[in-house]
Amino acid sequence: MKLEQLRVLDAIVTQGSFRKASEALYKSQPALSQAIKSLEEETGLSLLSREGYRPVLTPAGKAFYRQARVVLDQVQSLKELAGKLSASQEAEVRLSVTATCPLGELLSVIGEVKKTFPATDIRLMSDAMGGSAERLMAGETELIIATLDGLAAEAVLATPYTMVNIIPVAHPDYGPACSRKRLSNAEMRPYVQVVVAGTGRGRYDQSRDVVPDGLRWTVSDFAAKKEIVVAGMGWGGIPEHLITEELESGVLVPLNLESYPIRCSQLHVIRRREGALGVVANALWEGLAQ
Repeated sequence: MKLEQLRVLDAIVTQGSFRKASEALYKSQPALSQAIKSLEEETGLSLLSREGYRPVLTPAGKAFYRQARVVLDQVQSLKELAGKLSASQEAEVRLSVTATCPLGELLSVIGEVKKTFPATDIRLMSDAMGGSAERLMAGETELIIATLDGLAAEAVLATPYTMVNIIPVAHPDYGPACSRKRLSNAEMRPYVQVVVAGTGRGRYDQSRDVVPDGLRWTVSDFAAKKEIVVAGMGWGGIPEHLITEELESGVLVPLNLESYPIRCSQLHVIRRREGALGVVANALWEGLAQ
């Protein structure tokens, strides 16, 4: 039994198909099929059912994969230990943060890491609606702070970071804010909903709470969204920490919507399970995880 066979099995499970696993591992699909066939022959087990559109673990395959995942995690830990013992600091570490995340504590952690590793550039990127997840799985960033929506649990390591309340708000003079009753989607369709466009290519789309068939204004960031809503030109969901003053002063008021309650969004610090972090990225991971 070879470690590469376990990696092939893991890629097929996490990617969901031989084609995507082939792309992720830079190997041909026949090579992956042969690796799985050899593994099944060696173990005497049927690991994957190929009867449906996508390969699915058999009952025996599920039990085997659980243990294989333990082995792969242990190998990964050994790689990281070796890296820490031998590595010098990276030239650059990339961190993508979802646009709803408050930056105060994050910047404090980055500042402490920079004191220890002043020669490393920290590249901080802001992404929206699945953009961070897409960057992570494409290898364009070492760490992200985002929700786990759309990410396969087997493909990532994650630890809770913070909770963010997303509140639907409007200027008190804007139509739906004047109503005293709870409004349905049908009643909200005549009003302009301001939404932030995703920065990814849609593979990890995380858009939600959008009124179907309603009027819509799409912007690139929450700063623009907030200005439009404050100006009384539309309504939208905005993270509570970005509108604390406006809510306290009455410049913005929460809306009572049937299909858009205040949403508590759990953000995590997330990294890919495969691939060792460098010494600086690992220090950032540990700092954020605390």
